[in-house]
Amino acid sequence: MSERVVLVGYGPVGARLVEGLLPAVREGRIDLTVVGAEPHDVYNRVLLAEYAVGRTDRDGLDMSDRRVAEDAGVRFALGATVVGVDRDRRVVRLHDGIRIPYDRLVLATGARAHVPTLAGLERAQRHRSARPADPSALDQGTAPLPRGVVALRDLADAEHVRAAVSAGQRIVVLGAGVLGMELALAAAEAGAEVVVAYHSAAPMNRTLDENGGRVLAAAASAVGVEMMHHARAESIVQRYDDHGQARFDGLVCADGKVLAGDLLVLSCGVGARTELASLCGLATSAGVLVDASSRSWTDPNVFAIGDCAHVADPADAEPDGRVPGGPSGLVGPGWRQADRLAALLSSGIEGPAAVERPGVVMLKAEGIDVVAGGAVDADPFSHAPGCHGPQVTLWADPARGAYVKLVTVEGVLTGFVAVGMPRTGAELTLLFERGSELPADRSSMLRLDAADAGMPAVGDPFAADATVCWCNGVSAGAIREAVAAGEPTVACVKSATRAGTGCGGCVGRITELLAREAVPA
Repeated sequence: MSERVVLVGYGPVGARLVEGLLPAVREGRIDLTVVGAEPHDVYNRVLLAEYAVGRTDRDGLDMSDRRVAEDAGVRFALGATVVGVDRDRRVVRLHDGIRIPYDRLVLATGARAHVPTLAGLERAQRHRSARPADPSALDQGTAPLPRGVVALRDLADAEHVRAAVSAGQRIVVLGAGVLGMELALAAAEAGAEVVVAYHSAAPMNRTLDENGGRVLAAAASAVGVEMMHHARAESIVQRYDDHGQARFDGLVCADGKVLAGDLLVLSCGVGARTELASLCGLATSAGVLVDASSRSWTDPNVFAIGDCAHVADPADAEPDGRVPGGPSGLVGPGWRQADRLAALLSSGIEGPAAVERPGVVMLKAEGIDVVAGGAVDADPFSHAPGCHGPQVTLWADPARGAYVKLVTVEGVLTGFVAVGMPRTGAELTLLFERGSELPADRSSMLRLDAADAGMPAVGDPFAADATVCWCNGVSAGAIREAVAAGEPTVACVKSATRAGTGCGGCVGRITELLAREAVPA
């Protein structure tokens, strides 16, 4: 008899699970139903900014073919929301009253954009304990965001940004994380007037140290993005059109400065959608609490993956009930969770716990190279030479937009920042991934980006075991094998290996690898 699996959420991570379960669905071992709030087929949310500024078309966001899954026997209920779960009877209830029984329930509900506490946005804030609503109001508070304010979390948001960019309007981006900076730089390149407001001293403060962030801010300013640091936003100003409808007109900061604009893009982080799990009594913290197998702490028949999943060991819970950690916020770990869960649900056998690769963040921006990984906040002067603990090496040339910070423990690279140093950044990424020791002469790394670069790289970034796509963990060797079996095109590589289908940051490296392979020996 088929095992009934209900998947709630049809984003990139949910779609990856569907793909992994298809063999078992075709064989009749699993009866799969997918519930998704959006009426669209699954698309790549990570690339919404690319679509919003016109760098890709709508088809470039598509990630899978739903018809293939339907032909295999998967049932889809799109444009629907699960508003209740009866774990005793193992039934989910949709917003329209339909009830779907399950043997295994998988939550892939993702995360919603955080709406900051600003005067003028109070009614748009959604409390995390609010009950699930119909699909159109899933992420709303008691009222939608005001006209002219978006969060760039779905296609509708992207269409608003796309219209503003096409018209060359003034866009205010609130928040300077990696997604906010990527959007700001891309929109400015496309012809929009852009200002970025952020509370910290420098952008990307969760990824870069302050000095690296300040070098990035200077580079962004040089290409026309107005950077407003230490900007504590307090409220929004609205104007009224000839029909009496209000829309965003400016962002008011604590010092009284008003950042005028035609569109406000909120890039203030996200929070896991946990309300459904909480209502049915599942343990939650920063997300739905699950073990290394993605199984709920509370119910062995419920699982959670992706941005809604907080992976932790129950033994790690602190006496006051708090649980360290939280969802990764990256698509790569979510995909690996989906792959592992698909194997578990298909075979009933739990494999070894997945070992996550070290996280590396790369800023996708034309002409501005930023890459960072690991812990980078170590104080350069906290440990004397020869002492145990992290050792820090710094090199800065702010006037030329270049900065490097290396953090090592017993010679092994444990964290790094590279701004404006693309070759050095690529080399550090490789060394960081492999847990390699740095050269004794740290300054030799800088020669990689010298005008007369004569310093050979310590490692080959296109060696067979070198990771090219971090989201999917695809190596250069795997890409070469795919090309040998198919065609030397990026499209072929994407289809055969999934490389380049996540954040898109590796497409340039895939292209370079293909070009290298095409050069006659």
